[in-house]
Amino acid sequence: MHWVILSTLANASHELRTPLTVERTLLQVALDDPDKTLAAWRLTAEELLSYSDEQTRLIEALLTLASSENGTNGHSSFDLADVVTAALAKIHPEADRMGIRIVDETLSAPLQGDPLLIERLVANLLNNSVRHNIDGGRIEVTTAVADDRSVLTISNTGSAIPASEVDRLFQPFQRLDPRRAHHKDGHGLGLSIVRAIGSAHRATISAYPRPNGGLTVSIAFPQTTNAHDVLEAQAVDAEA
Repeated sequence: MHWVILSTLANASHELRTPLTVERTLLQVALDDPDKTLAAWRLTAEELLSYSDEQTRLIEALLTLASSENGTNGHSSFDLADVVTAALAKIHPEADRMGIRIVDETLSAPLQGDPLLIERLVANLLNNSVRHNIDGGRIEVTTAVADDRSVLTISNTGSAIPASEVDRLFQPFQRLDPRRAHHKDGHGLGLSIVRAIGSAHRATISAYPRPNGGLTVSIAFPQTTNAHDVLEAQAVDAEA
């Protein structure tokens, strides 16, 4: 466990150091140019703000990862279908810009747990399904109840993923395609946060590559999750 923590911290340090180095370079170049115009200063400021936003997103993701691994903070009853519907409304504009078609069937799926963490889990899965998709691709989203569990399944087209690499996607700071053709603001934390939140809710996560490229992720939540369940799950994880 200690080596995992140290590895995550090392990767986080690297991810934070890169934009800090760029910011310092931008400032140094600006200060070394006595004839820099107001427009040029404005451009530099905009670049600095962009890198600052990147650092903020990384820190927020790290905080979410840490808090979700420590278990749930809130506990209430809600419908997974409502959470997914709200998240789809937010992701649609970005998907539309890429010509990605979203097909959803959100049947009622009652759930007990931390609604804020579940919102982040759903948002991360949908963001990944767009960012790692292809222009003119497709995303399929369903919620339903099966075997007394509330199940969320998200499937997207995309690049081919070797079956042996799927588990690595759920580890912090892992990317199969670091070039990120459509986005440059990912840090490889999205699916590791999904796994941590799912674990805190005693969910079962299944992921497998699609035959023609892309990924399918299915998460089955117990419909009732109480604080004792969470503590028990954490104890089992600690012994593993």
